[in-house]
Amino acid sequence: MDEVIFFDTLRQGLWISVKISMPILAVALVVGLAIGLFQALTSVQEMTLTFVPKLAAILGVFWATMGFMTQTLTSFFTDQLVPLMIGG
Repeated sequence: MDEVIFFDTLRQGLWISVKISMPILAVALVVGLAIGLFQALTSVQEMTLTFVPKLAAILGVFWATMGFMTQTLTSFFTDQLVPLMIGG
């Protein structure tokens, strides 16, 4: 396999991993900031207050974007990786 093809495929795979993880990471960031602001304003320093809502938000976003993630990974596999494995 040529180095150019290898590095291009690696770059595309990394970009796809960024695309499919961005909704989850963005929601975790927003929820974490909101809870941190709430804790700073109310002086409530409970560890479960940060963990449980963030986990629930992440699970909700994962459930909502699961179709997009699956479709993106499947299309990358069938359009990019399978032709490389076959040799075409």
